[in-house]
Amino acid sequence: MNKFLLKTSSTAFLLSLAVLFSSASSATETLNVYTYDAFASDWGPGPKIKENFEKECDCELNFVALDSSVGILSRVQLEGKSSQADVLLGLDLNLMEAAKQTGLLANHSVNTSAVTVAGGWNDKTFVPFDQGHFAFIYNSETLSNPPTSLKEVVDNQNLRVIYQDPRTSTPGLGLLLWMKSVYGNDVSDAWERLAGHTVTVTKSWSDAYGLFLKGEADVVLSYTTSPAYHIIAEGDNKYQAATATEGLYPQVEVAAMMKSAPNQALAKRFMQFILQPEFQSVIPTGNWMLPVVTLSEKLPAAFDSALKPTKNLVLSAQDVAKNRKVWVNEWLNATTR
Repeated sequence: MNKFLLKTSSTAFLLSLAVLFSSASSATETLNVYTYDAFASDWGPGPKIKENFEKECDCELNFVALDSSVGILSRVQLEGKSSQADVLLGLDLNLMEAAKQTGLLANHSVNTSAVTVAGGWNDKTFVPFDQGHFAFIYNSETLSNPPTSLKEVVDNQNLRVIYQDPRTSTPGLGLLLWMKSVYGNDVSDAWERLAGHTVTVTKSWSDAYGLFLKGEADVVLSYTTSPAYHIIAEGDNKYQAATATEGLYPQVEVAAMMKSAPNQALAKRFMQFILQPEFQSVIPTGNWMLPVVTLSEKLPAAFDSALKPTKNLVLSAQDVAKNRKVWVNEWLNATTR
């Protein structure tokens, strides 16, 4: 997701919701795509992707901005078959199974053989659109001895840490699963140790990162690609991703069609468009993540700084769906003792 929308506009948000229920004035067809607010924002990849898709579809692409990836799933669960959404854009690996279990999603017919995510991709419901790994980001000018493992982040009581709530934020959920994959049955004790030097747990990524940039923490949960933003957009090299000897936990963001999509044909067309250069080329410097197909043009050199994981720590989607509530309660109990 676009990690660098640190301010949101309530006016833009209300307009994005209103446009869902308005008829397109200059197009014969309308595609309604539920996504998270940062994707659809003026600073995100949404406007350019909208422009590129409308050039070839002779249609209106409406992004309906919701507050998070978790919010996208909650919204369609509430709306059910009456939802006006054609496509959901912005769920991730950790929400896929829960989304499938709603029974609201249709199979796609997209050829995903060119997808470059680890292990390949053969899911019939979801099409990936970007990828990255979670990491703790630090300021190299103020932190001379950054952590080199997740265990150092947990155990160093002098390290001021900020991360996100796993109930409301996909990075927060990513940390929950990262912790579980490293600590297993001992994760409650690890959460309790981390709580001893956690500055705050925020609702969203932007809240957490904004506090970090103000100097409120030594490290903040973000992505291995976050330093690329600072290098490209600000010419600043001091923000770096801490290594993790245990391995990193991935995020792959995905899209899916609704079975009840008002415009099935256009939804299918958009799903195909996701893996095309006109979409994928916008991702690196629009959403500050990595594309999921190999582009003809080389990525900006700043992305060379993105950590390459020694190991992918991935829990199965089925295990996540089955145990997510239990693991969230495990976190809550441990951090509120």
